[in-house]
Amino acid sequence: MTKYGRSPWSEQFPKSRVRSYPRYRGALQRDVVIVGGGLTGCATAYAFSAAGVKVTLLEAERIGHGASSGSAGWISDAPGLDFLALEKIAGRRAAKHAWQSWRRAALDFAALLRRLEIKCQLEPRGTLITATSPEQATRIKRDLKARRDAHVETTLVDGRGVLSETALNGFGALRMKDGATLDPYRACAGLADAAVQRGAQIFERSPVTKIGFNRKTAEVITAGGSIRTNAVVIATGVPTTLCASLRRHFWFRSSYLALTEPVPGRLRQRLGRRASVIRDAADPPHLVRWVNDERLLVCGADAETPDAKRREPLLVQRTGQLMYELSTMYPDISGIQPAYGWDAPYVRSADGLPHIGPHRNFPHHLFAFGGDSQSVTSSYLASRILLRHVLDETEAADEPFGFARTTAR
Repeated sequence: MTKYGRSPWSEQFPKSRVRSYPRYRGALQRDVVIVGGGLTGCATAYAFSAAGVKVTLLEAERIGHGASSGSAGWISDAPGLDFLALEKIAGRRAAKHAWQSWRRAALDFAALLRRLEIKCQLEPRGTLITATSPEQATRIKRDLKARRDAHVETTLVDGRGVLSETALNGFGALRMKDGATLDPYRACAGLADAAVQRGAQIFERSPVTKIGFNRKTAEVITAGGSIRTNAVVIATGVPTTLCASLRRHFWFRSSYLALTEPVPGRLRQRLGRRASVIRDAADPPHLVRWVNDERLLVCGADAETPDAKRREPLLVQRTGQLMYELSTMYPDISGIQPAYGWDAPYVRSADGLPHIGPHRNFPHHLFAFGGDSQSVTSSYLASRILLRHVLDETEAADEPFGFARTTAR
């Protein structure tokens, strides 16, 4: 029977091994307070603590049980939009900086997880952005030309190559080679542990009720106490009531995911080499990848985030839709049922890039909102940009991700 509304990453993690952190109580003074204990918050806590910054992380519920555990578990090496589209909006220089920063973040994120020996099923996986129609083929060829003109490394794969690698009939694909896949919940929990070992403080079930500030410092207030700090990092993924005025910069969306029951071995042999993450050139795109080399995960059907009353029936409908769309790609799997169907809320900016850094209306605040709905690369990218802001070591390549780059929608 399909489990709806529950992520397999956190659901399948042994309950006896889930680390518990205390609630926050008392009064402290710290260099930085991070609000949000997902992958972005935990990666940022590790980055700050490793740099010698005294940091406290406050999570309203449980570490890693929010949007992070609902992701597709994909480290992409490029933002989730066409290079040509971003170039038209932001200019070639900004688009190139964004692509280079994203690729570097993907490589560095995977290297960090290996160095820390975090057991999160990390596997190197290239990406094929496939064209399933002549119109999509024309689109990816135009994007390839824009990338090559900007000296952004990308390879074109013809239809025969796509068929050989993925068993999909198509009109070609763009190949990127520096991505990876992982279990996002295990990665988040491992980074939290690593941050604590470096001196970070982590508190669960400690929602922040208010943030005040004056000319020199900010004060973060919870039901159990307060923390005086030089900087507050809001790593909640989406603007909350703590910064409601920033909602105007974003569209609130949800992506939907389905994970199949194990595919029988005799069928798996007919479904290609299973070595790449497949992302089509549709709008919104679908993502397909293998999990543990025996289950197929499909992600897509993005839409405006529904209200609470419509969420459950829509989740059932979208899970069925994704399974049907997966069966049109791989007819051999028809009849295989979804083991899990869930959604992943996110926010999308006007140009598709995350907003990372300060905002002029919020002194002593740093934010990390938005990003690719299917990839977790922006979590690591945000941790590095936020650290550079705190250390006053920002780079020109950080500018395409700042709030100042675009006007509100």
